[in-house]
Amino acid sequence: MDTFALVVTIGVALFFTYTNGFHDSANAIATSVSTRALTPRAALLMAAVMNFAGAFLGSGVAKTVSEGLIETPHGSHGMWILFAALTGAITWNLITWYFGLPSSSSHALFGGMVGAALAASSTVYWSGVLEKVVIPMFVSPVVGLCVGYLVMCAILWFFRRATPRRAQRGFRIAQTVSAAGMALGHGLQDAQKTMGIVVMALVIADVEDEGDAIPWWVKVACALMLSLGTYAGGWRIMRTLGRRIIDLQPPQGFAAETTAAGIMYTASFMFHAPISTTHVITSAIMGVGATKRVKAVRWGVAKNIVAGWFITMPAAAAVAAAVYWVVHLAFE
Repeated sequence: MDTFALVVTIGVALFFTYTNGFHDSANAIATSVSTRALTPRAALLMAAVMNFAGAFLGSGVAKTVSEGLIETPHGSHGMWILFAALTGAITWNLITWYFGLPSSSSHALFGGMVGAALAASSTVYWSGVLEKVVIPMFVSPVVGLCVGYLVMCAILWFFRRATPRRAQRGFRIAQTVSAAGMALGHGLQDAQKTMGIVVMALVIADVEDEGDAIPWWVKVACALMLSLGTYAGGWRIMRTLGRRIIDLQPPQGFAAETTAAGIMYTASFMFHAPISTTHVITSAIMGVGATKRVKAVRWGVAKNIVAGWFITMPAAAAVAAAVYWVVHLAFE
């Protein structure tokens, strides 16, 4: 049973990574596609390759996810907690993808972990949840909004005398680089989150010891599934990010992508903090758009997106708790 539980849990973790890829592919390329800096298929291929590469840039985020959030006892009991957590996250990913809502796959995963642990009467390290999840969830969008606004203001000032047509052409080319940087940061962040879950499963099954380096096959498997999911594309969410919040032009798209990528690299390398790429790019787009005029941002759409952010964790937690109870009745 323990081996069966391990195989199933790792399989579900890899499927979660796949849904994460197509759910969040819009984060990296929506602005580039909407400004026609890249064709949709070229953008998806570039994002898939950069997502794969980004997964190998570090392991700090993976360790943050695998340690200090919940207690997972060894054996099938702990494995079903992870299974339920992943199922809750996948369910929320599919629901928000269907409605074109750019919610956070990361926080769906964290909510699932907390919900499953509570249902199993396992320990939740609330200080860790607060420090590693809740605080970054509030801080990163605020930083994205403010930095996006400032970066766009700087661009407007530096290029105030530039010929509009030439500037648009130049920023369209520059967006290829900024979109690649955004995709690389997405791989750095989101592939590692699943690596952390797989490592937890291996530790629970006594296959790996806590504190060991992440096995190479875990890195490759997570990177590959995220990359394949990204290439599948999340067109519903792409329309929301690329056009429904604000009508983006190449300079605005470049500013938003550069802002979001910079925040993700800072969070990953300096703080090992698992932040949401969705929160960062969405808030950066809002900040960039506000430089036109405040009313240029469709705040009604933005309000619905932000509301979805707050619902994500409890919704995924509720699904995960229900799944754990079902599994517990079936197998324990």
